[in-house]
Amino acid sequence: MSTIHILRDFYSPQEGITRAVRIYTPDGYEPSSDRRYPVLYMHDGQNVFAHSESAIYDTWCANRVLDGMVHAGQVEPWLVVAVDSTPNRLSEYSPWDEPRSNVSARGEAYTRFIVETLKPFVDRHLRTRQGPEWTGVMGSSLGGLMSLYLGWTHPELFGRIGGMSPSVMWSYGRLFHQWTSHTRRWSRIYLDAGTHENVDPVGWPMLYGQATRDFYFHLKGLGYHDHELALFLEPEGNHHELDWQRRLPTALRWLLS
Repeated sequence: MSTIHILRDFYSPQEGITRAVRIYTPDGYEPSSDRRYPVLYMHDGQNVFAHSESAIYDTWCANRVLDGMVHAGQVEPWLVVAVDSTPNRLSEYSPWDEPRSNVSARGEAYTRFIVETLKPFVDRHLRTRQGPEWTGVMGSSLGGLMSLYLGWTHPELFGRIGGMSPSVMWSYGRLFHQWTSHTRRWSRIYLDAGTHENVDPVGWPMLYGQATRDFYFHLKGLGYHDHELALFLEPEGNHHELDWQRRLPTALRWLLS
C-alpha cells in the first residue's frame, strides 16, 4: 500500500529555517527494486494528503486520488514530495514584492531551496527518473504562482506544471511581463480556477477566473500548443481546499498522462 513519510525538520540553508517535508511513496515502491519513478513536488504540504498529521480536515487528499487513479490504470505510479509552508507563506511564495499588500518577496530563496537542496536530496535517496518530462511541480493560489515560476525559471528541471487558482495577478501581473517566450523545453502546463472566483484576502480584489484565463491566452500567444497547455474553468469554483480537492483528479489525469 502507499505510504506517507514525514521529515519533520528538513533544513533549508537558503532560507535559514527548517521545514516539514511529506513524501508519498506509491503501492509497490520497494527499496530493493530497480524501478524508478517520476516525481511531483507540491507546495502547502500540510494540506496535500489525507493523513492524521495534516493541518486541516479538508485537504486535497492527493494520496487517495493517486491510489485510485493508479489502480484504475489512468496514470502510472508517481512519488509526491509535499513541502509545508510556514507562517510567512505570503513572502516565501512571492517571487517579487507585492506593494499593495506590503509583502516582501522571499520566493527566490524558497526556489533555491527546492532546486539546490530538496530536489538533489530526493534524487539521492529515492529512485527517481531524471528530466523535465518526469518531474512536476504543483500548487494552488500563491503555490500555483510559485509552481509556474519554478517551471519558467528552471524548465530544464520541471516540465509538468500545475497551477490551481494561480495568483498570476500578483505584483501587478509580473509573471506576464517576465514569461515572454516559449522555454523550448518539454512542457505540460495545467491551469484552472473558478470562472467567477474572486477573493480579497490582502486588501485588493483578486479575480482568479479572469486572470487565469488571461494567462492561458498569454502562453498560447507565446507558442504553447494544445498538447502542452490546458485550461479548466469551473463555473461554481471557489478559492478553497475543497474546490482544489474536487478538481485534482482532472488536473492529475491531464498533467501526469
